Amino acid sequence: MRIRFFVLVTFLCGVSLSAQDYFPKNDGVKAENNNYTAFINAKIFITPTKILDKGTLLIKKGKVVLAGKTVTVPKNSVIIDLQGKFIYPSFIDIYSDFGVNKPNKAPSGGRSAQYEPSREGFYWNDHIMPENNAISKFKYDNKKAKELREAGFGTVNTHIQDGIARGSGALVTLNDTGNDSDRILADKSAQYFSLTKSVAKRQAYPSSLMGTLALLRQMYFDADWYAHGNIATKDLSLEALNANKGLVQIFEAKDKDNVLRADKIGDKFNINYTILAGGNEFENVAGIEATNATLIVPINFPDPYDVSDPYLAEYISLEDMRFWNQAPTNPKVLEENNITFGLTLHDQKSTSSFRNNLLKAIDHGLSKTKALEALTTVPAQILGKSNLIGSLQNGSQANFLISSGDIFDKETVLYENWVQGQQHIINNKELKDIRGNYNLAAGNKTYQLSITGELDKPKAELKEGVQKLTSKINYEDNWVTLSFNNKEGNMVFRLTGMTTSNSDNISGKVLLPDGSESTFNATRTTAFIGKEKDGVNEKPIVVPITFPNIGYGYSDQPKQESILFKNATVWTSEEAGILEHTDVLVKNGKIAKIGKDLKGGGATIVDCKGKHLTAGIIDEHTHIAALAINESGQNSSAEVKMEDVVNPEHIGIYRDLAGGVTSAQLLHGSANPIGGQSAILKLKWGASADGMIYDNSPKFIKFALGENVKQSNWNSYSRFPQTRMGVEQTFINYFQRAKEYDIKKKSGQPFRFDEEMETLAEIINGERFISCHSYVQSEINMLMKVAEKFNFKVNTFTHILEGYKVADKMVEHGVGASTFSDWWAYKYEVNDAIPYNAAIMQSQGITVAINSDDAEMSRRLNQEAAKTVKYGGMTELEAWKMVTINPAKLLHIDDRVGSIKEGKDADIVLWSNNPLSVYAKAEKTMIDGAVYFDLEKDKQQREAIKKEKALLINLMLKEKDKGSPTQEPKKKNQEQLHCDSL
Repeated sequence: MRIRFFVLVTFLCGVSLSAQDYFPKNDGVKAENNNYTAFINAKIFITPTKILDKGTLLIKKGKVVLAGKTVTVPKNSVIIDLQGKFIYPSFIDIYSDFGVNKPNKAPSGGRSAQYEPSREGFYWNDHIMPENNAISKFKYDNKKAKELREAGFGTVNTHIQDGIARGSGALVTLNDTGNDSDRILADKSAQYFSLTKSVAKRQAYPSSLMGTLALLRQMYFDADWYAHGNIATKDLSLEALNANKGLVQIFEAKDKDNVLRADKIGDKFNINYTILAGGNEFENVAGIEATNATLIVPINFPDPYDVSDPYLAEYISLEDMRFWNQAPTNPKVLEENNITFGLTLHDQKSTSSFRNNLLKAIDHGLSKTKALEALTTVPAQILGKSNLIGSLQNGSQANFLISSGDIFDKETVLYENWVQGQQHIINNKELKDIRGNYNLAAGNKTYQLSITGELDKPKAELKEGVQKLTSKINYEDNWVTLSFNNKEGNMVFRLTGMTTSNSDNISGKVLLPDGSESTFNATRTTAFIGKEKDGVNEKPIVVPITFPNIGYGYSDQPKQESILFKNATVWTSEEAGILEHTDVLVKNGKIAKIGKDLKGGGATIVDCKGKHLTAGIIDEHTHIAALAINESGQNSSAEVKMEDVVNPEHIGIYRDLAGGVTSAQLLHGSANPIGGQSAILKLKWGASADGMIYDNSPKFIKFALGENVKQSNWNSYSRFPQTRMGVEQTFINYFQRAKEYDIKKKSGQPFRFDEEMETLAEIINGERFISCHSYVQSEINMLMKVAEKFNFKVNTFTHILEGYKVADKMVEHGVGASTFSDWWAYKYEVNDAIPYNAAIMQSQGITVAINSDDAEMSRRLNQEAAKTVKYGGMTELEAWKMVTINPAKLLHIDDRVGSIKEGKDADIVLWSNNPLSVYAKAEKTMIDGAVYFDLEKDKQQREAIKKEKALLINLMLKEKDKGSPTQEPKKKNQEQLHCDSL
């Protein structure tokens, strides 16, 4: 059925792009252009799934009027025949900083404010800037716009990429011929957030990822409090945050685990973030899928490493080699798991590299339909602008690409990018493709000419017989200039000719070396066949991922097993003591039975003759498996949570399992008197961060005393306290405030929810336990007195190397101790430490544990416990309790772990020898009845890692041979974090 044009045409057309329709026209003679432009005989992608063969696209005044198979073209139309060519909607970059520069970096030096903001009338934290509007700092950049159009983009969503709450963005078209009133489709397109502080602000807080997450939570609580009229003063930041709630909320995560962290904040405050991903989501796609979040995905795939030097190649970790190999599969994996995503140029090395990476993603399995959706309809849908951009539906902006063929074919040439109906030429579409093989007759000789390369930038290879001649070619406006040397290299032939649309040949004039002129004719024998079309492309080899996706990760996450350990020496850590020739049955993740001659009932039987079975070691004080340790920007950081920054890929987890450790308390550092909330973990290698955290975990917080908190170790003078007296006053001040907060909360009066005060109130109410970094007796006494003043008890003094001096007072207070076995004299305040400390405190009735506070020591805690036998005459069983049941008691998890007892979690270790011996090896380490470390499997993994690295090195060498750019080998050192790590 033919479609006729009536009044509908006028209705669908927008206002003129040359000026606002109400502007006076009194400067010379002006007339509106009311003509149509009709593109006929093209393959048109109205949407990625709605495609027309030999269709017509009709536009007028920057808008699409109609796209169809049978369109009656109005008489006042400019007709452009696109026979054999393709039309696509122009791409949209939803995450850009186009036309908006980052603020200048704040000068270094001087004091950084702990609290004081640099602005009046705004939020207390300088890194929260929702009042910023990109449009106020926007300046159209013609040069960058040209780059983006050449990459296929017609619209960008730009914002100020600085700060934690960044303000609103602007949606801009890349139309050079218009002005900002034409280009700007939305001056408030979205509201932006990130996990990165402002470079222009000097406020110290937050200084860590966990501090940033806590600040975001408190910001939302405060915004709600403000919205209900509970704050008398003006806060322009919170007003802007609340005013922009109706916009799309975009969160910069840039990492698979940060995607989950951002989603948690969104869930807490009922916000559906669109999240900028990191490109590594394939490593935890199940967790990503569970968020139901829409992602914005970069495709800045890494270059292969230059591994030609075998010694330098040893620097590269298997993790980094794998990421190079696997990263291009990320879009495909997201597609396979039905995760909605758009693609972005963000973090590309250059705009021109985007196309190569996009084609690489398609080579690795991303469908072309999904790729086009991710660049057109999905970004438009995210922004709520599907009626304007992302498709060629009637009434949408006339933003479209004209190409020689499939836009995702490597050999396809992009001719034009029309933006708001304005033509922007990228390559001359009338340019004929001269690539192919020719017989060239010139100067009474015949040569073999091969023309390859890009359509508008061809490369020539010329041979006379079998000898290759030096040659150079240029091609412009269908004119060919070619020069080449003779065999001897001492004479130059210069050719100038033209190709015509109705011939495959090139002919023209040749200037011979002797100065005479003649003619030449190049007759095409075969057409050019690109690499993608000649069948030589190999399917990429991609190594499988593991859990976690680093060396020693598992191909499948460990599962619970039924195992009967027969004839073991069982160290129960209970009153039963050490049992000889005893069986232990593990079933459904629990210790089911303990006894002699047990029947397995189908369980796998492990012969333990000559071996020892114990409960898993528990490290009461560790800093492994964390992305950050200290939030040092304030003297109290009670609001931050170590659970927010658990790093499930830390190799220390695997090493601890190899040392028989199954549980650990991940503690905040000692940079401030009141630190952050702890995370109590089961070291489930391969699980997610949340999967490692104890269910119904007891609540703990880290406090600290001594040199670190008064900052004498790093010469900082910008934060209170600076003395030990100031530390005491800090505690008193904060607990008094928490007490008043709690009284108001319990009274039923309206109150501002304060995460920091909530945490401290939990301590006062006996709902949260303190583990306190401590050394000298005066401060140990001080904190106990402060606690008693506010009617609570300190749960654990950790380190406590002068505990032997105040053991009687500790017993009276009811506090436990977690200490080092034999550390002393490593700083001034431990000069009085003695290795008999643990035994002396134990003898006075204190529950004593041996902790590590050190990644290296943590995997040898069995040997640290053994030292108490020498230093204090402890029995072997009592020594062993110091790393099993005693830390379990201190952590209030002794009803679940810490000993071998029927009904407890099957967190157990099979040792090759007496566990206190330096010769003992952990042969199997189980958590909840699943084997997370196996000595024999470890040996197999070492060999598998060697083979996999060899494979990946060979693949990188092949890439280099193909001419791929490479990067220098880099050694990836995983920083070992300690109490004082900032």
